[in-house]
Amino acid sequence: MSSGDVALDVEGDTERWNVVDAVRETLAQEMRRDDAVRLLGYDVGPIGGVFRATEGLYEEFGGERVIDTPLSENGILGTAVGMAMRGERVVPEIQFMGFLYPAFGQLMYSLAKLHERSGGGIEVPMTVRIPYGGGIKSSEYHSESTETFLVHTPGVRVVCPSTPAQTKGLLAASIRHPDPVMFLEPKRIYRGEREAVPTGEYTLSLDEARVVREGEDVTLLTWGAMLEHAETAADSVDADVEIVDLVSLSPLDVETVLDSVKKTGRCVVLHEARRTLGLGAELSALVNEYALDHLHAPIKRATGYDVHFPGHQTEDAYLPDAERAEHAIRAVMSYEF
Repeated sequence: MSSGDVALDVEGDTERWNVVDAVRETLAQEMRRDDAVRLLGYDVGPIGGVFRATEGLYEEFGGERVIDTPLSENGILGTAVGMAMRGERVVPEIQFMGFLYPAFGQLMYSLAKLHERSGGGIEVPMTVRIPYGGGIKSSEYHSESTETFLVHTPGVRVVCPSTPAQTKGLLAASIRHPDPVMFLEPKRIYRGEREAVPTGEYTLSLDEARVVREGEDVTLLTWGAMLEHAETAADSVDADVEIVDLVSLSPLDVETVLDSVKKTGRCVVLHEARRTLGLGAELSALVNEYALDHLHAPIKRATGYDVHFPGHQTEDAYLPDAERAEHAIRAVMSYEF
């Protein structure tokens, strides 16, 4: 059973989309629904974005609403913050996560802090689209998975879909939300499996994890493109695996995570990011603080390695996969205190 068939209430008219289709169609629908929605970023206009996620939108909405910018991520975010302050509902694109770092000044000093610094008087309704992660044999700055930088930043939500239907529901909800949202798009699955996606109004909660598969023996926590590997691993081991797709990386759905671990007594975290100070470290601390007396084994992490993202020849060896997840599951299942 595919992840898209579980826990997503898809009703009404649908079309079969992949993730990049869902991004493009959702942007178009939200722009038709609300004239305040504007896109900006490098190459988002006539070219339609490097992944063609904005293809056709410039032709439909024109250059005042689909704004091509210079190659300046700091300028893109700074401009977007100013537009949001005056009432626009802005969707800037950072072409790759590794390109976000030059914009950290605007992220930390403006985007994340304006609401608090103004005593709640200024809202910053922005959804920053960020293609992230490896798996497409791109260069190192194009393959980063450093979501922890964002999760560590108060004042922004961090959301990551793992299916096309999820992509639509979460992106629409993000654009309509008054908080700034960092919307992580796992580009490895941009043109992956297609599934039925509602063509009408459709939103999902921005702060709820979903239990993709129920189980009794071990909880597997993951998100984004790693969900596919989690499902493959669950099918391959002699254990009843409960898979939890975090969906919201900040704020975390603590209740769902802890309820699952307390039920199964074991926990594995699967993520693409580097191991040290990756989100798996925070999840491990969370479970140890609040569910230690339920654990039958230490928490195991299956992650990327603590090195820079490698070149094309060794990318596959770097990225976590189903085999690495299987090894972690077997380790916690065989552990004895």
